[in-house]
Amino acid sequence: MAMSGEAPALMDMLRGLIATPSVSSVDPALDQGNREVIDLLAGWAEAAGFVCEIQPVPGHPDKANLIATLGRGPGGLVLSGHTDTVPYDGALWTSDPFVLTERDGRLYGLGTTDMKSFLGLALEAARGLRAQDLKQPLVLLATADEESGMTGARALVESQHPLGRHAIIGEPTNGRPVRTHKGMMMEAIRIEGHSGHSSNPALGRNALELMTRVLNALLEWRGELQAQYQDARFDVPVPTMNLGHLHAGDNPNRICGEAELHIDIRPLPGMGLEELRYLLRQRLEAALGEQARYLHLRSLFPGLQPMATPETAEIVRASEQLTGFPAEAVAFGTEAPFLRDMGLDVVVMGPGDIAQAHQPDEYLALDRLTPTVERLRRLIKQFCVDPA
Repeated sequence: MAMSGEAPALMDMLRGLIATPSVSSVDPALDQGNREVIDLLAGWAEAAGFVCEIQPVPGHPDKANLIATLGRGPGGLVLSGHTDTVPYDGALWTSDPFVLTERDGRLYGLGTTDMKSFLGLALEAARGLRAQDLKQPLVLLATADEESGMTGARALVESQHPLGRHAIIGEPTNGRPVRTHKGMMMEAIRIEGHSGHSSNPALGRNALELMTRVLNALLEWRGELQAQYQDARFDVPVPTMNLGHLHAGDNPNRICGEAELHIDIRPLPGMGLEELRYLLRQRLEAALGEQARYLHLRSLFPGLQPMATPETAEIVRASEQLTGFPAEAVAFGTEAPFLRDMGLDVVVMGPGDIAQAHQPDEYLALDRLTPTVERLRRLIKQFCVDPA
């Protein structure tokens, strides 16, 4: 049990976080709220002396962000993480995904690495601190819906709530600092055909045949983008385009009346989402010619901009000195662009391994806990207790 004036013991916090379901999904049948997790964190943070604000996510009454602040001032450090997890298939798990299970030097559970554990570790790093000890504030930020549209981060930006100057996002990076990542956009491309009996093509307009022009145009455009844009910092140094989902027609003896393709594009820093959407439409309309009037485009979600924090930023240099590793670039996306847009310099650095994210039997290695807490404490000292 926690003593008055402090959060529970670290392992008790981790057990509580993992035991509280907070799946977010674009499928309404799987989507859940995160308020129970937010309320847990807020209770622990208040016990530790933080001033807590629970920020509702517009249009989602069961979802919210938590902004917990210790100390006052215009600068300071933000330790940020999302409270939601992806859906899971319980049949593929060796143990209950909602029970923190220790075996073989690992902590198993849904959200252990991606990324509920980081929020408990951040509170542990702040243990014993008092507001009067800090010259600049320490902020614990916990967001909603990172896995399914980032509505929590978008609500945060729209609110323009002042946060701080430097931020660590605890997404899984094996404890290494990351200052750059690709963006993400997912687009739906629909061709409106006209069904008819397959014995006579003149009776209809085959959407799938038109879609072949779209596919060829996309592959050609992808090659041009990859020739034009390259960044050697990334393991995959070019922008990628994945043709991920295609549905067309309903029966072999009917002319295909509709075809829809979903694509995923991961742009490099320096590539804008709106410009890419404009070029996408331009390319496809050119490929379809007079048939372009049957083309319909829509974004499956608003998209995520690429992120690049300057290598000279103080939080980048501090994290490199702490870990002994130069700041890296990764292909997966985070909430960093939203914090950047609020004026923060951001480093992504968490104890988990991205290879464990979104997997059955997700785990966090036990030997990552103490080094993570120690690094966070040193960052708190540098940016909050004894800022330059």
